[in-house]
Amino acid sequence: MDLDRAARRAHILRSVPSSLVRAGRLVLPAILVASFAGQVIGALLPRVPLLIAATTVGLAAEAALHRWHRPMASALARTRADVTVRVVLRDLLLVAGLLAHQQSQDQRLAYLPLVLGLLTFYALHFACHATALVVRRSRTLPVLTRNIDTSGLRLTTAAPALLSRRAGGRLRLFGFPATAGLMATALVDSPTPAIVGVGLAVLAALVGLVELLTRLLPARRPAGSEEVLDWFDGWLAEYQPTVALYFSGGTSSAYQANMWLDTLARLDGRPLIVLRERFMVQKIGATDLPIVCVPKVADLMRLEHSTLPVMLHPANSGKTSQVLRIPTIKHAFVNHGESDKLSSVNPYSKAYDEVWVAGPAARDRYAQAEVGVEDKDIVEVGRPQLDGIRPYAGHSAGGPVTVLYAPTWEGWDGNPGNTSVIEAGENLVRELLADPGVRLLYKPHPMTGSVDARAGAANARIQEMIRAAVAGQTAVPPEPAAAAELEQATAELDLMVSTKFRRAADDMERMLLQTTPVPGRAGEVAAATARWEERYWASLPPVEHQIVTGSRPALYSCFDQADLLVSDVSSVVSDYLASGKPYAVANTSGLPEDVFRETFPTVGAATILSPDGSGVARLLDSVRRPGADLLVGARAALRTRLLGPAGQPSLARFDGAVKGLAEQAAQRARIVGAIPSQALAPTQEATEEPLPTASADQ
Repeated sequence: MDLDRAARRAHILRSVPSSLVRAGRLVLPAILVASFAGQVIGALLPRVPLLIAATTVGLAAEAALHRWHRPMASALARTRADVTVRVVLRDLLLVAGLLAHQQSQDQRLAYLPLVLGLLTFYALHFACHATALVVRRSRTLPVLTRNIDTSGLRLTTAAPALLSRRAGGRLRLFGFPATAGLMATALVDSPTPAIVGVGLAVLAALVGLVELLTRLLPARRPAGSEEVLDWFDGWLAEYQPTVALYFSGGTSSAYQANMWLDTLARLDGRPLIVLRERFMVQKIGATDLPIVCVPKVADLMRLEHSTLPVMLHPANSGKTSQVLRIPTIKHAFVNHGESDKLSSVNPYSKAYDEVWVAGPAARDRYAQAEVGVEDKDIVEVGRPQLDGIRPYAGHSAGGPVTVLYAPTWEGWDGNPGNTSVIEAGENLVRELLADPGVRLLYKPHPMTGSVDARAGAANARIQEMIRAAVAGQTAVPPEPAAAAELEQATAELDLMVSTKFRRAADDMERMLLQTTPVPGRAGEVAAATARWEERYWASLPPVEHQIVTGSRPALYSCFDQADLLVSDVSSVVSDYLASGKPYAVANTSGLPEDVFRETFPTVGAATILSPDGSGVARLLDSVRRPGADLLVGARAALRTRLLGPAGQPSLARFDGAVKGLAEQAAQRARIVGAIPSQALAPTQEATEEPLPTASADQ
């Protein structure tokens, strides 16, 4: 798979000194330039040994550039010195050298068929490239799916990547016999090697072109756009979805949708996941739910004629406004976490029919923000994702205090109070590591450093501090049995969550391989994940500090391991309250503590830590000394305000909210259906000016 190759390449590059990597990025282009200069000199003088040596060096540099420094190869392509230009120039300089080496006009004319053969090869290469574009376009469907039977669409596997996508690699590989033959001809002063080499290159290009052309034959061509859209309408009519999760976002935002998969799967009815970006289809986690990706706005509007009454939105995006225009669907904003930050009361929320929140605190937050969200449109549904978090059973006497430091990222607005990583992170970690009775789990937000480079640098320094502390700890090797069990659980989970695709697989081929869900697979993945997490923690030394930056173990699994949390004003704090455990919040806002607590209600039951790290000792003491935790009652009360009543199952409340909103959609449909169609038709005045339309593929 591409992922495996990328991982191996990254591992090898990490083992090479960074100075050598940086030097390689500069040296290889310089070598390429020097090789072409050598070819020019060798062709003009002419000097066959220099011509051959320069060509050999250029070929070696070319291979190294594409194997180890692809970003530099892309940079060269942006200067118009792409691989096609370089290969053509290299071969033409060889031909020029050969012709200059001949003594008479008759000898030069003998090489004319060779030149014509070389031009034929290039013509076939460009024809192959043009055909590949047509083939790729024919395979770009207006709707992508997962877990849906698409047998009626005549989906096929993709052509080899060398033919369909890697034009530069195809030219280098197919053209190598021609280049090698020209070099051999220069050495032996006979056109025979070049004729053989060019003939092989022409044959390879011709075979590739024929392979691509056959994929455009009616018998092998997949369903066209209109046929796919008609099939999509038919599938919607047959499936009759009752609720959908709508999501649009970047590559690092898929977690915002994935956190709702289990909740959606447990609802009554027929759930559906609607995506807008093609790459997101593979970013969605293991699920049995049907997934559809509809990139174009015009195609998305087909949902208006389906039975879908309710759509849930875990995040705001630029493309959300497009689906909000569908009048037959009621929309609810469920968010991907709640906190006291301004982002939790975004004015965009008033665009939805309802805003679903966990508890009364969010209702008050909207009222105070005055962003246009009316109280009647707010529905308290709890947080179904938190049902599996274990309640606090107290700290094990004699064992280390496990502290989870889970800071949030810096955000888009530049507010210094968003994250503690920049101003307080190193001080907090230093104080925690200085206590020999502390075990630190450090789990930074995955987007840390994506906006402010200072946050990324501080995050790197924190991780170095933790690694240095681990190196100073007494090494305790894991139990062989525990390590073996973890390895087995890892292999089992990897096999379940990863779908194996060929390197050349495109969206259509992946869609073909993911047509039918395995019944119960999502439940099996959840069980395998739980087993992996249990064995992961069991395999670690009980006092060793840990840096958790991957998708495993999940944040909620870290909650279960921690005795207390250190975080920022973020949804992590709200979710952690479900455990009932002590927590602390770093105050990097510059506000006095009393104002800080009043401004951010979620920190009302927290220990407040200053940027210099003071307060850590008091925080640890609240766990170690019986009776020192004076905030137990405050946390219980705050939990109810933030997450809703503990005695009411969140899932039942959530499912009830879905059914209630669906009934509103049905009631609206009955009202609209009772209005004569003439009353709904646009007036003459309204039709005189054309309505603005959105981009077809935003």
